[in-house]
Amino acid sequence: MMEESGIEATPPGTPPPSTSTARDAAAVAAATAAAATPVSLGTLADPMTQQANLSSALAPGTDSTITFPEEHDDPRVSTATGGLWGFIKGVAENPMVKSVLDKTKHSVETMITTLDPGMVPYIKTGGELDIVVTSNKEVKVAAIRDAFQEVFGMAVVTGEAAESNIAPQPVGYAAGLKGAQERIDSLRRTGVIHEKQPAVSAESFIEELLPDKWFDIGCLIIEDPIHGIHLEAFTQATPVPLQYVQQAKSLTPEDYSLRWSGLLVTVGEVLEKNIQNVNRTDWHMVFTGMSRRQMIYGAAKALAGMYKQQLPPRTV
Repeated sequence: MMEESGIEATPPGTPPPSTSTARDAAAVAAATAAAATPVSLGTLADPMTQQANLSSALAPGTDSTITFPEEHDDPRVSTATGGLWGFIKGVAENPMVKSVLDKTKHSVETMITTLDPGMVPYIKTGGELDIVVTSNKEVKVAAIRDAFQEVFGMAVVTGEAAESNIAPQPVGYAAGLKGAQERIDSLRRTGVIHEKQPAVSAESFIEELLPDKWFDIGCLIIEDPIHGIHLEAFTQATPVPLQYVQQAKSLTPEDYSLRWSGLLVTVGEVLEKNIQNVNRTDWHMVFTGMSRRQMIYGAAKALAGMYKQQLPPRTV
């Protein structure tokens, strides 16, 4: 009767199905289906696309779950005024340290110039003092440069050729001063140097200091228009034998246009012709044992000393 109604009767004594067994069977079926289904790896994401997505996510106004720590100053780095540079400046301005540095610098320069005297002009060239010598002859330029660098410590001294517009052999103090001044004026007129440029000029002349006793003397002047300074100095007098002076006079025509200022022929030219191994530009060594450069240097050093005293004090 029960079979006809479609209801299957469970035999008596048969236990009901286990729930855990049903779950295990379902898990096995799912694993089998997954293994049987092919896995698609898809397309790898483009790094640029990832970066764009990241940037979009971090754009202002959007909510981001990524936070960055705030930057803080390193407490080990001092932000106080001065710091390391302030310390260095303080040390450098210390009088004792400056004295040690100056002595060290002087010692090094002394060693260099002792080993190579030719380095002196290069080491001492510089500073605020700028002097133009009205000549390009080394005997004058070098002597004046050495003198001013000795007095001022450092100085820029250069030479420019200039005309004196007087006789080649000036006679008398007035002619010597005139020739030296004319050399400066000619450089200013032609625009070779500025009208305010400090300049030093040297001119040699002969003078009869005693009856029939002639001497060669060098005249040096410095002109500084900016400070209104004009000074003169003279070299030591070098004796010139009378016969050579008379010969220079005899070689100068009476109608010589510059006779008012001196002679057409220099005593140096006469000495060069009459005495062997004598140079017309530096014959002083033969007669005195001192070179012309040494004589110019002595007068230039005195001139530089007087000039330094008249300059206004420097403001630090």
